[in-house]
Amino acid sequence: MARTFIKNLNEISMKDFDAVGGKNSSLGEMISNLAGLGINVPGGFAITSSAFNEFISSNKIDKVISKELANLNVENLSDLRRSGKKLRSLILKTPLPQNLISELESAWLTVSKTGKSFAVRSSATAEDLPDASFAGQQETFLNIDGFENLIDAVRKVYASLFTDRAISYRKLRKFKTTLSISVGVQEMVRSDIGSSGVAFTLDTESGHRGSIFITSSYGLGEGIVQGTVNPDEFYVFKEALRKNNFPIIKKSLGEKAKKMIFADNNLPGKSVKYVKVTKKEANKFSLTNDEIIELANYAKTIEDHYKVPMDIEWAKDGKDKKIYILQARPETVQSKVSNYFEKYTLKEKGELIVRGKSVGQKIGAGTAKVVKDISEIENIKPGDVLVTDMTDPDWEPVMKIASGIVTNRGGRTCHAAIIARELGIPAIVGCNTATKFILDNSKVTVSCGEGNEGRVYKGELDYKVEKIKFGSMPEVPVKIMMNVGNPDKAMSFSMMPNEGVGLARVEFIINKMIGIHPKALLGIKTIDKQTAKNIQNKLAGYSDARTFFIEKLSEGIATIAASFAPKPVIVRLSDFKSNEYANLIGGKYFEPKEENPMLGFRGAGRYISEDFRECFELECEALKRVRNNMGLTNVQLMIPFVRTIEEAKSVVELLELNGLKRGENALKVLMMSEIPSNALLAEDFLSYFDGMSIGSNDMTQLTLGLDRDSALVSDIFDERDMAVRKMLSLTISACKSKGKYVGICGQGPSDHADFAAWLLQEGINSISLNPDTVIETWLKLSKA
Repeated sequence: MARTFIKNLNEISMKDFDAVGGKNSSLGEMISNLAGLGINVPGGFAITSSAFNEFISSNKIDKVISKELANLNVENLSDLRRSGKKLRSLILKTPLPQNLISELESAWLTVSKTGKSFAVRSSATAEDLPDASFAGQQETFLNIDGFENLIDAVRKVYASLFTDRAISYRKLRKFKTTLSISVGVQEMVRSDIGSSGVAFTLDTESGHRGSIFITSSYGLGEGIVQGTVNPDEFYVFKEALRKNNFPIIKKSLGEKAKKMIFADNNLPGKSVKYVKVTKKEANKFSLTNDEIIELANYAKTIEDHYKVPMDIEWAKDGKDKKIYILQARPETVQSKVSNYFEKYTLKEKGELIVRGKSVGQKIGAGTAKVVKDISEIENIKPGDVLVTDMTDPDWEPVMKIASGIVTNRGGRTCHAAIIARELGIPAIVGCNTATKFILDNSKVTVSCGEGNEGRVYKGELDYKVEKIKFGSMPEVPVKIMMNVGNPDKAMSFSMMPNEGVGLARVEFIINKMIGIHPKALLGIKTIDKQTAKNIQNKLAGYSDARTFFIEKLSEGIATIAASFAPKPVIVRLSDFKSNEYANLIGGKYFEPKEENPMLGFRGAGRYISEDFRECFELECEALKRVRNNMGLTNVQLMIPFVRTIEEAKSVVELLELNGLKRGENALKVLMMSEIPSNALLAEDFLSYFDGMSIGSNDMTQLTLGLDRDSALVSDIFDERDMAVRKMLSLTISACKSKGKYVGICGQGPSDHADFAAWLLQEGINSISLNPDTVIETWLKLSKA
């Protein structure tokens, strides 16, 4: 029998978009073109858009729809709700045409022989477009079995074309009043006993295209998409993937408190349920490294086929252990970013209320409205900050008027996060306690401008917005590099004009991503029980303490290196002072109390001491993992605070002993020139190093004999002083005479135009600056 309304997915390609919508045409495209490349896509069939058109025209519903929506003001929530309810009720009580039912029954008899249940999803003809995702606007029904249940689900999908959120979304984006809709009927993957999630082939916050961002949790993927689950997160570096190096540059363990599984009932709306995840299961990553890499390869293959960044839903079957692709659509936000970068920066500090995962990089402020559920959304006024347990796409009509969104639950790939990005609104998800600690009607600031961790502060804090254009920069006779400590900001910073990273501090990574003194990790039994318990809690997801330290440190370094690759990234090994080390968990048990830590147990002297050597070796292991396993050979090493020639010799030998030999695998080892002895004996020091980077702060205080932290002598602190310049000049001339690298990593050149001009005259190779001063200093130097 010729079929008018049904097409098998394996008969479909992107050419069938008008007939079967974005989602179904993409599924057919992958089945037809990517199955031979190892991409698994569950089969099924599509109910064409002509079936929907037949349904609404044969019953004259189309005329009712046109009349109802013609002059609807979606800003009026009561009118929006009334119209949506009327249209949905009309569709739900109207029977499907008999000729459609006959074709459906025939198709169902064929596919149901597999014994599997099915997902019934919308595939609208304006859905999954490159400039609008339509994320979550129509309904999805999972684990559907039985023909009557299929019919019910199809009608409910049709009705969902007229949810309040869908009507408002189309009006906001100026789509035509009514759209046609196709429905996909696809075999269920048993991810209810496996895992599932979302993969983006770019970084969703910065638009950086060098990495693949994956979220994953146990159970069906709707838990992540709806924002009810805080998932694991993984970043995979595409270039390492291509070269068969170890490509996972970051792993973050999610809470994963519950999962969505099949229910015993197959009725639409009752076919799935949530259950708690055991603590033991939640403390493990929901994908193995091999599975992350396999999934990333699938994502890259899909992106290569479509030739645009992609948003992909995937599932791992708990029975056959295979990974399946459930849908793939063009990413709609970051791939369309214009040629400038908006940098949001807080101008003042405030009292922190809660923290979570940031969505976007903006800052917003306003009156907090703590909303329990959707029945209270009319309390939200333009400019308010929406605070709730979790939004879903039904909230979209009020999300667009909020100055910020804060939720207890959700991850960066849930529907609410996707919509917030499309609307350009700062959102912080997965805070856990937002509705508890943020007071209703209080003034708050929502900051997504401080990295992956979003923060909500008391009061409306002052902030600034800078527009930084990405066009070609004027030529300057020096390399402008960046100082980067926070890996969460690295991908954003790399989008700005730069020549690489002149100073990547590992102290930030150790402090924020590890937070534990390395000796406490290596000797947990020597500390008190409560501290040991705190440490064990932080080790969740890792096999042992040593692995935790090495992998976390290597992930932080790799994220920075991958963000700027192939440009050089100079990583300065840890330069904590004893008082700073003591502030880490367990640190008080291992650090001496020094009168002047600035001049005490730090830098190279600490590395080579018997007391600290084992800890230094952990840093070496992390760096080897980054360079050798991940293939990020753009990483160069820099040793801080090298007091004597003997220390220089010893630390280079120790590096070599730990597999980090100068010149091997293109490894360069630099040193900081920050002590007068470094400048006075620069040529001798350079026998052991490939160059120097001037640390102007320490060099100034030690040359002039002052405490840079003391307000009493702060007026004397000036890197332009003749004595300081003499030290810098000695350093630069020695490096030049030896044909070796010399740079400076301090704020002096950005603060003082005359100092920058002097450095250029002296022949400095590079100036490394904090990111917020790069553009301004670059332009100043071009005129110097």
